[in-house]
Amino acid sequence: MHWLSQVVSVTLFSLRTIPERKGAVTAAAVGIAGVVAVLVGVLSIAEGFRAAMSAPANDDVALVLRSGADSEMTSGLSRDETRLIADAPGVARGAEGALASAELFVMINLPMRSTGTDANVPLRGVEKTAVAVRGDILVLEGRMFATGRNEVIVGAGAARSFAGLDVGRKFRVGPNEWEVVGIFSGGSGAEESEIWTDAAVLQPAYNRGDSFQAVYARLRSADAFREFKDALTSNPRLRVRPLLQAEYLAEQSSALTSFIQGLGLGIAGLMALGALFGALNTMYSAVAARTREIATLRALGFGAGPVILSVIIESLVVALIGGAAGAAAAYVAFDGFQASTINWQTFSQVAFAFAVTPRLLVTAIAWAAAIGLLGGLFPAIRAARLPLAVALREV
Repeated sequence: MHWLSQVVSVTLFSLRTIPERKGAVTAAAVGIAGVVAVLVGVLSIAEGFRAAMSAPANDDVALVLRSGADSEMTSGLSRDETRLIADAPGVARGAEGALASAELFVMINLPMRSTGTDANVPLRGVEKTAVAVRGDILVLEGRMFATGRNEVIVGAGAARSFAGLDVGRKFRVGPNEWEVVGIFSGGSGAEESEIWTDAAVLQPAYNRGDSFQAVYARLRSADAFREFKDALTSNPRLRVRPLLQAEYLAEQSSALTSFIQGLGLGIAGLMALGALFGALNTMYSAVAARTREIATLRALGFGAGPVILSVIIESLVVALIGGAAGAAAAYVAFDGFQASTINWQTFSQVAFAFAVTPRLLVTAIAWAAAIGLLGGLFPAIRAARLPLAVALREV
């Protein structure tokens, strides 16, 4: 208890002297706040992109590609193959039959609202069961496209990011003109960056004959996937790769999210090194300025342990204040910020929102705490090892 009371007394005394060193302390806190803000800002891109490419509500939706294909762009299926897939065991049934949609996936160029430069936008041809397969598609404005017509519905993310996709507008791609009749939300999140139309209309427009690239199927339950997969992979008439939609989207987002996370950690690491030197300088200056105080405390019987802890705690408090300020600034500046980037697997634009998650904020504060602890450790050891006779000469 005596040792603990010494720690509390010395720490409180140290914290009371912070206003006398407010310049150096402020500089250290601002440096740490900058590290945290950059770390949160960059990693919120990866978090937002991962969220846009995830499908937490669609664990019972399966995707079937050609065997060996790693994306819809490199896949191809015939009409007969799509029928065999739709008839496989495990597929849910509705009033109109199997809940399976054979789909096309092509890229078109449209100007971005922010820059006016052209970007790749996914144009997906779907069958009329596509909405029932996804289960959570909601038309926010306008109506669903009519089959057999050059009509499209636009994902909410695509409508925000690209020009000319308002309801009632028309856009031309090659020889075809398409009318926007609705805006939708839902799906996996990634689908909000797409444009949907009738697959039967898209096939002749892009000379696809009677071929498709993928089949999306709603299963009776997530547990039915094994039965569904085994039936397809054991069928000698099929050479396909069945996987859950959530699994497929995780694969599609892994390369970019890993790159962004690595980039963010690298930048933040370099900034953290600079902030660490700033914290070291601040605490060494604090120890030098308090030489007489520390000597007096030691002469009065305070041990080296309480002195060490008081310096470390002071450094930690400054770091946490800076970290909290940086995290708050990053949350206000980045959370929900709308952006778009290229999905490296399909080279298409994906609209998403930066996501500053609680886990990301906790990680950033942990970085700040680590900088504070390291920044206070060596100055604290120096303060404790300061010869009492030399220190008293400063009195």
